[in-house]
Amino acid sequence: MPVKDYTYYDFTLSVCPECLQRVDAKIIFKEDKVWMRKTCREHGFFEVLIADDIEYYKNARNYNKASEAPYFSQTATHYGCPYDCGLCADHEQHSCVSVIEITDRCNLTCPTCYAMSSPHYGRHRTLEEVVKMLDIIVANEGSPDVVQISGGEPTIHPQFFEILDAAKQRPIRHLMINTNGLRIAKDKEFTKRLAGYMPDFEIYLQWDSQRPEVLEKLRGKNLLEERMKALEHLNLFNLSTTLVVTVMQGYNDDEIGSLIEFAVKQPCIRGITFQPVQVAGRNVDFDAAKNRITLTAVRQKILEQTNLFNAHDLVPVPCNPDALVMGYALKINQEIIPLTRYIDPAILLDQSKKNTIVYEQDAGLHDQLIKIFSTGISVDRVDDNMKQLLCCLPDIYAPGLKYDNLFRIIIMRFIDAWDFDVRAIKKSCVHIVHKDGRIIPFETMNMLYRDEHEQKLQAIRAGMKL
Repeated sequence: MPVKDYTYYDFTLSVCPECLQRVDAKIIFKEDKVWMRKTCREHGFFEVLIADDIEYYKNARNYNKASEAPYFSQTATHYGCPYDCGLCADHEQHSCVSVIEITDRCNLTCPTCYAMSSPHYGRHRTLEEVVKMLDIIVANEGSPDVVQISGGEPTIHPQFFEILDAAKQRPIRHLMINTNGLRIAKDKEFTKRLAGYMPDFEIYLQWDSQRPEVLEKLRGKNLLEERMKALEHLNLFNLSTTLVVTVMQGYNDDEIGSLIEFAVKQPCIRGITFQPVQVAGRNVDFDAAKNRITLTAVRQKILEQTNLFNAHDLVPVPCNPDALVMGYALKINQEIIPLTRYIDPAILLDQSKKNTIVYEQDAGLHDQLIKIFSTGISVDRVDDNMKQLLCCLPDIYAPGLKYDNLFRIIIMRFIDAWDFDVRAIKKSCVHIVHKDGRIIPFETMNMLYRDEHEQKLQAIRAGMKL
């Protein structure tokens, strides 16, 4: 009998990257990689690389936990995913990270901006609008894990500090500012005022590269001097910071290891997040075939480009294992000691296997581990949980552990129309508050619910036979 040149693994629902209509999709293994195949009646056949590591892709299915729902579902399930956001009653994860875009405007016009922001695009949200968004998050989450103030560039909002004050007056466990750092670089007093919002406050600092030509490609100008000045100010006040790297294959994927090693040496940096570029918004001169990079490829490059981590240190995150990888390390005297290899989540997440040293000492540590491996917990909140885990490990003794001593790596994949997998989208835990108050998964927001995209959504819904 003829044998196909691939191994069929799974079936899912996806969308056509051209018209965004729902289509059937197959997951196959071919050439030691994982591919998605799908066909649109109008736009034809598509084959998309979704993972470079078959074993990791299969193993990620074992990292799962019971779904956690928000207190309210804002929309009914009528058209089916992804056309009912949000959050609809059929979504399988609450908001680990809730994003509020307080402005459409930015002091840059980045070629890779998913939101199409620029100095002249859109408008600032009013303080009243932002307060309403905050209250929607609190109503849905009770005590929201992480709220990220974003944009555009949030620091240019004329009522920026009033917005921070309003957020701090609510039961938000951790507040984060997503920024390009330009205002922080220019104004030391501004940075000092930001530091006054600690604890439970963090800067999510766009970084991307330390090569001028790469910054020109990704951000439209060489920002290296401004970035280093911003980091100088953040270090001066020890303001908790995560570096955020948008990864584009062929441009900065060879810097991944050096960026980690640089981050470890900065006193204020608590971690680094790698975000493979999403096909959304303003992707100028982006070639999906050449520049797209998978989550597993980023993970592999971390292992290849630095000696700090091994394969057991970077594991799937249970709230959305298809889209998130996480690893922890102790950070002492600008050196790091990986911890995840000592804590086997694959065993601990399996409720049937309770015969481990950790379970023998404290069965409740299963819950501690679940809390630590979540995008909904910040580094400065994880130290108590980590202490309880470390006490069970004979080779590590860290009674004075503080969040300054913890370093976290995250790889955060934002699925787009090319690799859309409804199974993974239902577990999306990073959500944006829409202008009208709905809470939308980050991935579907940029596909169907942002500004002019909603016109396409309405056309899709109108053509459905229900």
